[in-house]
Amino acid sequence: MRTETPPLIRLEEYRPSDYLIDRVDLDIRLDPHATRIDATLALRPNPAGIPDAPLNLDGDDLHLVSVALDGAALAADVYTASPAGLSLLAPPQKPFTLRLVTEVDPTANTKLMGLYRSSGVYCTQCEADGFRRITYFLDRPDVMAVYTTRIEADRAEVPVLLGNGNLIESGPIGDDRHFAVWHDPHPKPAYLFALVGGRLGKAETRFTTMEGRPVTCAVYVEPGKEPRADYALDAVIRSMAWDETAFGRPYDLDVFNVVAVSDFNMGAMENKGLNIFNDKYVLASPETATDGDYAAIEAIIAHEYFHNWSGNRVTCRDWFQLCLKEGLTVFRDQEFSSDMRSRPVHRIAEVRGLRARQFPEDAGPLRHPVRPRAYAEINNFYTATVYDKGAEIVRMLRTLIGAQAFRAGMDRYFADNDGRAATVEDFLSAFATVSGRDLTAFARWYERPGTPRLSISGHYDPQGARYTLRLAQSLPDADGQEGPPLVIPVALGLVGASGPLTDATCAPVRDGVFVLDRPEAEIAFEGVTEEPVPSVLRDFSAPVRLDLGLTDAQRMRLLAHDSDPFNRWQAAQDVALRLILEPDARRMEAFAEALGRFLDGEALADPAFAALVLALPSEGEAADALPADVDPDAIHRARRDLRSFLGQSLRPRFKRIDAALVPVAGAPYSPDSASAGRRSLRNAALDLLAAGDPEAGAQRAAERLADATNMTDRLAALATLALIPGETREAALADFAARYADEPLVLDKWFAIQAQIPEAGTLERIRRLQAHPAFTLTNPNRVRALIGSFAFGNPTQFARADGAGFSCVVKTVAALDSTNPQVAARLLTAFGSWRRLEKSRAAKAAEMLNGIKAIPGLSRDSADILARTLGGG
Repeated sequence: MRTETPPLIRLEEYRPSDYLIDRVDLDIRLDPHATRIDATLALRPNPAGIPDAPLNLDGDDLHLVSVALDGAALAADVYTASPAGLSLLAPPQKPFTLRLVTEVDPTANTKLMGLYRSSGVYCTQCEADGFRRITYFLDRPDVMAVYTTRIEADRAEVPVLLGNGNLIESGPIGDDRHFAVWHDPHPKPAYLFALVGGRLGKAETRFTTMEGRPVTCAVYVEPGKEPRADYALDAVIRSMAWDETAFGRPYDLDVFNVVAVSDFNMGAMENKGLNIFNDKYVLASPETATDGDYAAIEAIIAHEYFHNWSGNRVTCRDWFQLCLKEGLTVFRDQEFSSDMRSRPVHRIAEVRGLRARQFPEDAGPLRHPVRPRAYAEINNFYTATVYDKGAEIVRMLRTLIGAQAFRAGMDRYFADNDGRAATVEDFLSAFATVSGRDLTAFARWYERPGTPRLSISGHYDPQGARYTLRLAQSLPDADGQEGPPLVIPVALGLVGASGPLTDATCAPVRDGVFVLDRPEAEIAFEGVTEEPVPSVLRDFSAPVRLDLGLTDAQRMRLLAHDSDPFNRWQAAQDVALRLILEPDARRMEAFAEALGRFLDGEALADPAFAALVLALPSEGEAADALPADVDPDAIHRARRDLRSFLGQSLRPRFKRIDAALVPVAGAPYSPDSASAGRRSLRNAALDLLAAGDPEAGAQRAAERLADATNMTDRLAALATLALIPGETREAALADFAARYADEPLVLDKWFAIQAQIPEAGTLERIRRLQAHPAFTLTNPNRVRALIGSFAFGNPTQFARADGAGFSCVVKTVAALDSTNPQVAARLLTAFGSWRRLEKSRAAKAAEMLNGIKAIPGLSRDSADILARTLGGG
């Protein structure tokens, strides 16, 4: 049986729904295997639709019990129904009600879409199209309705009943059952519907909005883990306050609930008033969570809360506009995290993520515009391009029009589109209106796939005290043809021998930004009294690849003297990347000397920034810098040798850093930015010390592991030790597993560390770990921790020359595809760069990918990824 490529849904074929749904009344009686959903839909013909059209409702694996129109049961000849849909052939051309009774088996729902039951908790996930697995519906984001949901269940099995909106009624039913009625007054699309039922504990507090509304905020977790919800609850309150200050957006319900569940395909979901989270992004304690975990919890709590306006109150007209809510909300959560922590450090982290995830996506067969023109399976378009590049577009827009006009544009956008399903054009129109700028050319960022290349060269005229920069942009299409130019804000400045040249002037550069809106341009700085080094793309002002052609010495001047933290970090990254791709002993020595001066001067003044400077480009970043014939083993060896050289050359400095940053005995752990920065630098020093002297490093890491008082230091020591073969490593791994045997989220870290060991024996290790009692294919977190970490984080072993790494991942995809196609498809995206591998590896990857075609009944999710990966587009 051959897998067929799923049909494409195209943006240009969008048309409004023929019918609208104004109200949805749900009566849901929870049962482990036979949950009954009684849905009454208040419908009416859409004036913008086709008159007298049939009513076609979506379904997915549904069992229909009954259907009635305006209170009367329907005759069998006036409708058709199947598990995949229900059609009313001649619906009334006036407002009418349709009552549908369906039955589903939550326990058997391993796809974790729609209504499912896992670990004793009933839960829903309806984005993008999961509501059709609950009842027949117009399951599209431009159909918005007011929902009232009555939930009934066995009181002993399901003591907590949660829904969207406000709780308006609850009580017992006889001796054994109880009910709760939730009403959401704000119209919403079906993908924002949510229900949770189970045995849950909670942490709770209150917040008063800028409008004086008292809000009860609660985080629901597995009983006994309530103290681990405190940080998430605090992040909720800080998010609410920040959104009022930064964007003037108050909360609009009486309650805001967050629920943590262990089996969840996504990170979290912004359902109105009832956010459902993967528990890894809620639960935290110093003993079980790292500094990175705390930062992620803060950011994702904020992201889902901010969706209340940028996604819920204003939603998407169709799924092609997904960036309108996700890219915008990522920008908003990035700004929040920057205000909560170190803005420069957080910006560098954002760009590292963009380059690690989105740049390779743009360069491979899965590339697509930020607003796609077509898709076969929408679940496959929750991508780094939509989220991260989408956020960069919003950031560029703010740079272009200025912070004041941007805030006014956001206010206008929310005011114009409140309660509506909007488009990218609606978004840009608000900013064009308040700023008076024509954003037609800027809109090309949403339409053109790929990463633009920005090439810049400079010339200094000492007689005229003039420095000239020539800029050129390039973004060829699939046929190699250049399209119309993009609007690229280029933040720049000049750096002299001892610091920025503040007296240099250039008329086209306003507020430090030159706007490149044509293929080429030339700009001249006057009053330049010494030959400068250009500092270009400051704060990463546009998501482009930069060709600047500086020498190592010029880059080290930027590291030493630039006023822009991002470009200081970037300078060190550029030198390190060149040394990985083109190893050279003399240049390595010069690099080590420059890093030594940097560490001597300011490492302890800003430890978090210093740790980032010491973090070499990853093997993936090095591979991404090569056009073809990528040899992961060669990259690994070069990077390992550079780390070893730096560890040896800078050993005295790393020892001083280690000693200077020893935690104060008895001091309580804090995840604040300053404390996290000190831990980050001390652990970076340990890692490079071990790279320079593995034997001594193993001993030091083992001591650090034994002495650690928090998970950040403990896990960093274990990760360092994991790279040093020997009995010490294996004993430490075994001890860690025993210590945290009852902590699934901590064991995920243990799985991930081992999956990323760049050794030939890792595949056999993974086979053993798959048999570990804590590993299961039914939990997405376990799969991502072990197989995902291997596929995305271990290039030498995933892309082994014998193809065994590819085979390991493909076998997991085959095992998962029928039960959880979303997770299976995400694993397949690890093959996105297969064509750029050297020929023998590429041939093995192609063989494995073609073998997947033989899987009978391959899911739409995986078939879509497979077709695009093999087809090259």
